[in-house]
Amino acid sequence: MTNYTPVFILNELVILPNQEIKIDLTNEGSKKIIKAADKNNSNQVLVIAPKNSLEESPSIEDLPKVGVIALVKSKLELSNGNLRIVLRGQTRVKIDKYFQNKDTKVLKCSTEVVELPAFDVTKETAIRRKLIALTKEYISLNKNVSNSILKNLQDTSDLNVITDVITSFMPFKFVKKLEYMECINPLTRASNLINDLQEEINISNIDKELDEKLQESLEHGQREYILKEKLKEINSELGNDKDDEIEELTNKINSLKISKKIKDKLLNEVKKYASSSDYSPESTVIRNYLDTVVNLPWNKSSKENNDPKEIGKVLNERHYGLTEVKDRIIEYISLKAQAPEISAPIICLVGPPGVGKTSIAMSIANALGREFYKLSVGGLNDSTELVGSRKTYLGAAPGKIMQAIIKSKVNNPLILIDEVDKMVKDYKGDPASTLLEILDESQNKMFVDNYIEEPFDISNSMFILTANEIDKIPPTLLDRLEVITLSSYTMMEKVDIARNYLLKNIYELYDCNLKASKDVIEYIVTHYTKEPGVRELKRILEKLVRKICVYEKDCKSITMNLACKYLGNEITNYLPKVRDYGIANVLAYTMMGGQITHVEVAKYKGSGKLKVTGNSGDILTESAEVVLTYLTSEYEIESQDYDVHVHFISAAQKKDGPSAGVSIAVAMLSLFQKRVIDGDIAFTGEITLKGDIMPIGGLKEKLVAAATAGVKTVFIPKANELDLADVPVTIFDQMAVNLVSNFSEIYDVLFR
Repeated sequence: MTNYTPVFILNELVILPNQEIKIDLTNEGSKKIIKAADKNNSNQVLVIAPKNSLEESPSIEDLPKVGVIALVKSKLELSNGNLRIVLRGQTRVKIDKYFQNKDTKVLKCSTEVVELPAFDVTKETAIRRKLIALTKEYISLNKNVSNSILKNLQDTSDLNVITDVITSFMPFKFVKKLEYMECINPLTRASNLINDLQEEINISNIDKELDEKLQESLEHGQREYILKEKLKEINSELGNDKDDEIEELTNKINSLKISKKIKDKLLNEVKKYASSSDYSPESTVIRNYLDTVVNLPWNKSSKENNDPKEIGKVLNERHYGLTEVKDRIIEYISLKAQAPEISAPIICLVGPPGVGKTSIAMSIANALGREFYKLSVGGLNDSTELVGSRKTYLGAAPGKIMQAIIKSKVNNPLILIDEVDKMVKDYKGDPASTLLEILDESQNKMFVDNYIEEPFDISNSMFILTANEIDKIPPTLLDRLEVITLSSYTMMEKVDIARNYLLKNIYELYDCNLKASKDVIEYIVTHYTKEPGVRELKRILEKLVRKICVYEKDCKSITMNLACKYLGNEITNYLPKVRDYGIANVLAYTMMGGQITHVEVAKYKGSGKLKVTGNSGDILTESAEVVLTYLTSEYEIESQDYDVHVHFISAAQKKDGPSAGVSIAVAMLSLFQKRVIDGDIAFTGEITLKGDIMPIGGLKEKLVAAATAGVKTVFIPKANELDLADVPVTIFDQMAVNLVSNFSEIYDVLFR
């Protein structure tokens, strides 16, 4: 059936069947449409919503083809001349044709109600249930939607009504609502609504989560504000006001004699600290950083003693020998008086343990009037330990160098870097390369620690390094160092040190008045110490004096009997006596000083193979191969029918180096010629394929070890003749030192 209904156009507003809206009409055109509906159409109008809401007078061709028949439920004339109406949507219809009444100028149309085909009941029921379930979930998340709507939906089974009701309260935009209004098929509307409802539910869940977080944040912020205000009052009462702290920091920074760039940077850090929360981790980081940097001794130096005579006197009172070290320090002080700009020497003291490397460094610091700080780099493999880590890292701190400056509280301390030969290079870094910058006088004036982040002048500091083995110091680092070797002490040197230094200090420590003759001290040194230094000797003397003070209270002097009683068994030489051929003494140099050991050679039927044992390295193995080749070619020993086994005793200790070739040759020739070599003869030197004997290192230490072991004759390379000047004269009184340049000279003495 066709009807002619007045057309009521709503801009950006959609009315759906079963939906009521209230509108105030201000223009006369709209009022005419309502009057026309009242007069001829039982208060019914066709409500449409053009898609282009900005066009004031759309053409008939642009008007939509679907609209909603609405009932004008009420009309009310307002005092301002407006007409207030209430419209209720009734039926969704298709529009056949628009036309305009020439007399009233009212737009009308003919409409047609579309009859929908029957739907699959099962599918319709499933969609309806899903739609209602999603609507229920949506309403539970949105408290501004009335629960009564849900009851009305559950009371009806008409999908047309359900979809229109849901669409009416959903917060869809105008375009989407228009699409739902123009969609005739309720199943299509329901399917689209399921998707849109699910999206809105997801949005609602996110909104809810954000609201909860916002609420929590607001509550936390409010709580923090209240606590801050209370804490501020408490601090104010206690006199712990942060403002005073910030003012104090600012004054300290302004009083520092540093560059403007560094000062501005520190003042910015103070501003950050002032604006940060007291409970923020960043606040603690900034505060610790400021405490560290502000309290650095930027311009504070200790006054240095510049009197060479007084310095020499202090060093001589505390240390026996070590002449080269003492002279170098006195030279530096003497020249500095004439040229104040000269840099302190970077000395590396190399020697076995116990010879006084650390103690002389401490004495130098005391003599110069400098603060002393010791840091050990033995086993260090992470360069950040030297130059610090960034202050933002967990547990960040300045490096060892800056810690030395901070703890010394002056910018010119004497820093002892101990055990530089034991640094490790691996994936974590190369500490030796980092030390290059620290020790380089052309770079360390602008030394930057990763934690401090600003350049600090450490060129006023004096660096002394220590090592046991010079070969293990990284070559690039060794090139920057002034190496001074501290050799092992001879027996007589140990006796002098014990009499003039060690016992005096021990007597003072235990407050006793004992005496000890030179013979007694010599007996203790000879029979109870084998070390290159005097550390063990000091412990032994302390033990002896301690026991005499406790158990021999009436005793006035130390005797040999008391030494034997309280020191126990003497230290014996564990080298087996030479009683057969194929054995020779070897002089070696290790980090513990000079040592003497045996090399043994045995042969058995075979094919000329060579085996070397005794925890020996590749160099010793090659030395044995060279010796066997040399002796076979030069002295025609019949080695081709035998396998030869070379063994170095004391296999628990690693042995390697180019100085055992002569001893191996003597032992091997002794075996093949069946000549026993006396046990009081020792050898050192490397041999070539032509029998030439090459120079060796550690000559003094080796000769001291030989003399201590009771050796009477030593063969050394003639190339080391100049090194004999460093050997104490007393050594030559104890044994004969023979200089040889070729093995034939040794052969003439021992095998002719």
